[in-house]
Amino acid sequence: MDNGASSYRRFLDGDDGGIVEIIKDYKDGLTLYLNGYVNNIFAAEELMEETFFKLMMKKPRFNGKYSFKTWLYTIGRNVAIDYIRHNEKVSDTPLEDIENYLSEEDSVERSYLREERKIAVHKALRKLKAEYRQVLYLIYFEGFSNSEAASAMKKSKHQLENLVYRARMSLRSELDKEGFVYEEL
Repeated sequence: MDNGASSYRRFLDGDDGGIVEIIKDYKDGLTLYLNGYVNNIFAAEELMEETFFKLMMKKPRFNGKYSFKTWLYTIGRNVAIDYIRHNEKVSDTPLEDIENYLSEEDSVERSYLREERKIAVHKALRKLKAEYRQVLYLIYFEGFSNSEAASAMKKSKHQLENLVYRARMSLRSELDKEGFVYEEL
């Protein structure tokens, strides 16, 4: 049982500290994941809040079939899909808004180079199909396994493997167009 699952069980047993831990541990990653659906960081923040609100008010049953994180992101995905269905026009969020979440850890030069690389990757990601952005985000930014990502995206493992391959090739192509080669692709 991962930490999120034990915190959720504590919350269900009446300890409000459990939900506080869940929100603290998962809010940033969930927000960025949801941003892949709505392409608007402010809407993604609201959807993240709505996801946690559903968790607190409806208290859905977590059966442990998948990791807690996969289960939570699946709930968030469903919230995002409902939002998209009800809002036909979704605006783009400038990349500068996303950059506010990044922190500087090393020297100014290293930090600058790292930020430039991230900006190039994020710009290339924004040009990809939504499904490609989502699968790459889950696997490379959130560290989901293929089976966890497949579950969150409601795909078979084989479909997800094909999707990851096509998404990586598409991302590589976009980065090549910009004259940038990302080593890890």
